[in-house]
Amino acid sequence: MRTHLIYLLLLISCKGATQSSFGPAEYRGEIENAEINEASGLAAGLNNPNMLWTHNDSGYKARIFLLNEMGKFKGEFILEGLKNRDWEDIASGPGPDTNKNYLYLANIGDNRAVHKLNYIYRIEEPTLGQDENVIQNYDVITYIYPDGQRDAESMFLDPQTMDIYVLSKRESNIGIYRAAYPQPLNEIITLEKLGVIPYNNTVAADITAMGDQIITKTYDAIYYWQRNGETIAELLQKEPQEVPYLVEPQGESIAWKKDGSGFFTLSEEPKGQEAVLYFYKKK
Repeated sequence: MRTHLIYLLLLISCKGATQSSFGPAEYRGEIENAEINEASGLAAGLNNPNMLWTHNDSGYKARIFLLNEMGKFKGEFILEGLKNRDWEDIASGPGPDTNKNYLYLANIGDNRAVHKLNYIYRIEEPTLGQDENVIQNYDVITYIYPDGQRDAESMFLDPQTMDIYVLSKRESNIGIYRAAYPQPLNEIITLEKLGVIPYNNTVAADITAMGDQIITKTYDAIYYWQRNGETIAELLQKEPQEVPYLVEPQGESIAWKKDGSGFFTLSEEPKGQEAVLYFYKKK
């Protein structure tokens, strides 16, 4: 009887368990630069190997910061002529010139859903050590939603198509929106709504450099999808795997390592808590 009970408990335990594709959080380091205190986006570049781009939330200067993979500050670049109304995400990937890597900055936050126009800035990825740290050349992609104003904090670029995807935040079933490539620069475009998924408070998203894996982040969970020929919308409407996440104080940033071997997370600094960079290694 005792043996049978133990077997039954093991069976129930195994049946309810799911095998994660990622290991637990690995502490990399505190973000010691006092100027980075509301990190709301994170992206790994190509021109600066083993480094990460980040930026602050609304109301701060229009600038991006470069960190190494231990969270150490390495440099900053100013985007002259732009304003940080509410920068909420950053992506790294291809663009108009196939020989260059680009950064995409999402000025898409809108807590009260009062702004009709939203902006995504595309710049050639700067390189640490270049002579000038002021960026004057950038593309501005201006868009509206097809179904009214939305607050959004998640944006990524599909490297297979160069389409830009935005996920809304506050609805009980958030929307999936697309700006198909090539995105016009001389007009206001209307995003295409591709469907909804049963999540809310989605605050960050990223896709691998191969375009075959996606992660999204809420305040208390991280979700993972493996792509096998589906479109982005088809993929996101499938049930994801929930992966390990050491819940951060207002964690709003996530980024794949460029080789797809894992992902990083970073938080803001509410109530003076130091932000910490974590890495989750893919098994």
